[in-house]
Amino acid sequence: MRPGSTRWQVIIVSSLLFEVCNSIQAQQSAKIPRIGVLVTAPAANATPRIQALQQGLHELGYHEGKSIFIEYRYAEGKPETLPERVNELIRLDVDIIITDTSNAINAAKNATKTIPIVFTVAIDPVGDGQVSSIARPGGNLTGLSILAPELNGKRLELLRETLPKLSRVAFFTRIGPIGKERFNDAEAAAKALGLQLHFLGAKGADDLQDAFDTAKRIGIQALMTNPSTFLVTNRVRIIELAAKYKLPTIYPGTEYAEAGGLLSYGPDLNDNWRRAAIYVDKILKGANPGELPIEQPRKFELLINLKAAKQIGLIIPPNVLARADRVIR
Repeated sequence: MRPGSTRWQVIIVSSLLFEVCNSIQAQQSAKIPRIGVLVTAPAANATPRIQALQQGLHELGYHEGKSIFIEYRYAEGKPETLPERVNELIRLDVDIIITDTSNAINAAKNATKTIPIVFTVAIDPVGDGQVSSIARPGGNLTGLSILAPELNGKRLELLRETLPKLSRVAFFTRIGPIGKERFNDAEAAAKALGLQLHFLGAKGADDLQDAFDTAKRIGIQALMTNPSTFLVTNRVRIIELAAKYKLPTIYPGTEYAEAGGLLSYGPDLNDNWRRAAIYVDKILKGANPGELPIEQPRKFELLINLKAAKQIGLIIPPNVLARADRVIR
């Protein structure tokens, strides 16, 4: 062995180790983010929302399976399973959790104070105690609202224009503290329009028939539905019963009118899910979720289903038809 060869071996080994360490650090710094998606509704109902989220991420340069991983968890319309689903995401060490409904938001908030949470369908995030304010949510939550309390008046106004002699409307929701609170919000809007608003609730799917029996018995002329997981899960049955009892009903989203409901008015939830990708991008780049303002919906749609109107013998006034964004004939 030549003199000094040992010295050169040490130098070569040290260089190799240095390169290996740099490679490991580079891999760590280039760690692919992992996003958790927590959905209350059944997976089949959530497909358009998930596709909108994927589109939003793609527009920002994220490619699922390559530059970002997404873990999906569905409660399948059973809110009681949400804590278990969110804990599964936490165990997977996700960087951000995206949620939909109030039940999902609360489950995520109760499960972690450190993982950023981005919600897409907050009904009243300040009033429900989920965040401190719209401008500065605080904590680890932010996202998009759906302006549910503010839209009560608009939906009732549309019902009254559709039924000029309308006086008695039922607010249909699931029986419970949240449903009652939402009714109280809507009642103020009804009084301002000179309408009597009645609480109409069901504890579960088995009570739906009785609820509609009650509505007909007490002389309810139309229904306004409360945006909720209960409504999503039982959408088909509720639409069927509204047609059977000939009760004109307004729903909070386009999927209801598309499925056979009479009227729907509300924010474009697909757009909310697409815009959630912007929050994900900002947080992954270092933004504090508690300092990102909560945004409101940008798109609203009025859908009228003339097939449903014909089924219950209702003629939609021309002035209401003229305001529709879409008409199903």
